[in-house]
Amino acid sequence: MMWTAILLAALGCYLLKLAGLSIPSRVLEHPLVHRIADLLPVALLAALVAVQVLADGPTLQVDARLAGLGAAFVALLLRAPFIVVVLVAAVTAAGLRLL
Repeated sequence: MMWTAILLAALGCYLLKLAGLSIPSRVLEHPLVHRIADLLPVALLAALVAVQVLADGPTLQVDARLAGLGAAFVALLLRAPFIVVVLVAAVTAAGLRLL
């Protein structure tokens, strides 16, 4: 059962790659495709962050992770360096969990 899922996933990845190589260049050069390709990673990263912060299995969980994300957002608004943003988020979440 597990090997079937792995082989189907591999076949799906191969077919997706083949479909991407089969698209004519005039379609790929369209401005709308460029805009979507620029914004898609941002949307996927935002969705990943939301799932990691708010999900606990199949349920939504509001805890210290959300406060850490909020603190990181404030640090980003203040134009702090990336390492400072990460540290602020970690210290905030750890401090709240300690309480």
